[in-house]
Amino acid sequence: MERREKIAGWLFILPAFFGFLVFAFFPLARGIYLSFTSWSMLGPAKYVGLINYERMLSDRLFWSSLWRTAYYVVLAVPLQTILALILAVLLNRLTRSTLVRSILIMPYLVSGVVAALLGVILLHPSLGYLNLLMQSIGLPRQPFFGSPDQAMPTVALVNIWRGVGYTSLFFFAGLQAIPRNLYEAAAIDGAGEVTQFFRITVPLLRPIIAFVLVTGVISSFQIFDTIAVTTGGGPGDATRTILWYIYELAFNRLNMGYATALSVAVLILVTLISVIQLRVLRADRSDLA
Repeated sequence: MERREKIAGWLFILPAFFGFLVFAFFPLARGIYLSFTSWSMLGPAKYVGLINYERMLSDRLFWSSLWRTAYYVVLAVPLQTILALILAVLLNRLTRSTLVRSILIMPYLVSGVVAALLGVILLHPSLGYLNLLMQSIGLPRQPFFGSPDQAMPTVALVNIWRGVGYTSLFFFAGLQAIPRNLYEAAAIDGAGEVTQFFRITVPLLRPIIAFVLVTGVISSFQIFDTIAVTTGGGPGDATRTILWYIYELAFNRLNMGYATALSVAVLILVTLISVIQLRVLRADRSDLA
């Protein structure tokens, strides 16, 4: 019986394991190998050792695109997390309707390309509905995607709109797990709503907050579709994030070897950031335990 259970377990695991090998492990291994080569995709890859990584250290465009990505992370992740937490608290206090939750998650079900196109339509400098509304009340039109100063915040705004409802459902689920008697005891002791929020709600939501922050940072480093549809890395270099720079190197300049070296460097960087976040936020521990 034990042997049959083991065989059955491996049979269930096998499809997922096969998918992991084909779509994750082998591409990652080949990418690491290509990062030590010079390859234009028009001929065989030539091993060059650490030249790509040495070039990366002195590549001004690499560091500037990395800083722009960090700027996007700082814009998008904290604001989306705060807004999602506020939405979750309001849902928990005012309504627990399935319909309302379905409406909140609808923007996330829209693809990133469609969300970006909606952003272009709404925020167009001449024909955008938001600019027309601003003009009707006497406010000046804004370029949004067309301004070097406004482009990155606007891209962040589009993605926050798309993801905030989905993120709020994680916090909503966490709020459901907090015992009500903790709030009742705090109220008896004279704690107000604000004190209860910061002394009870936030500490008990720490594992979920850690999860949201870690996944938010990872997805922010992968921002691509919104930029591809709205700005194309511009205006100038205002929205040239690290992933967009890697894309340009690989498919516009046909420098796949150097592009994969940057990809490996970004993978290591994101992994280190995620580990630090998990350690600092103590994501493996819950105050409810």
